[in-house]
Amino acid sequence: MLKWAIIFAVISLVAGVFGFTGVAAGAAGIAKIFFFIFIAIAVIFVVLALLGIGAVS
Repeated sequence: MLKWAIIFAVISLVAGVFGFTGVAAGAAGIAKIFFFIFIAIAVIFVVLALLGIGAVS
C-alpha cells in the first residue's frame, strides 16, 4: 500500500512541475490518504506484536 502513496506523491510532483495544479492537488490528497492508512495499519501491527497477539509477517 505504501507503494501507491509513493506513486501518487510522484504524480503530484510531476503535475505540479508542469503546471497542472488541479491534478497535483488531487494526487497529493490521495497520497496523503494512502499514507495515513498505511501508518494506521503499521501501528495496529506493532500494538498487536507488543501484546503478543497475532503474527506479524
